[in-house]
Amino acid sequence: MTFRPASEVGFSTKSARFVAPGSVTNGEFGLFEWRMEARQGGPRPHFHKTFSESFYVLEGEISLFDGDEWAKGGEGDFLYVPPNRPHAFRNDSDAPVRMLILFTPGIARENFFLEVGTTKGLSPEELEAFYARHDQYHL
Repeated sequence: MTFRPASEVGFSTKSARFVAPGSVTNGEFGLFEWRMEARQGGPRPHFHKTFSESFYVLEGEISLFDGDEWAKGGEGDFLYVPPNRPHAFRNDSDAPVRMLILFTPGIARENFFLEVGTTKGLSPEELEAFYARHDQYHL
């Protein structure tokens, strides 16, 4: 058994704290804490071929697109997105949102979040290759 406090494991971006990245869980899962300000947009509709994504709302209310319609999830709600299922999320409320995002299996998803800020100025082909490298396919 390995015990490591999140403060030793995790590292952060503006919106994400990598609580237990796949590199710590032997690739079994990745657990991130995600924060969004009021009325903040999120990723455009997309899907992942090789992993599922689940959301557990800690504070606030999140809007999640399930490929067909937008649903609301509030504090204590769990939202599951299987592989190959289109999804997106955003904060439509007037309050901040804080949620956990669980990726399984635990691919190195933190690399996507760390690198996405470096994609400005890429050609459409380069951008598509970047997203494909991180198993993210936009609709």
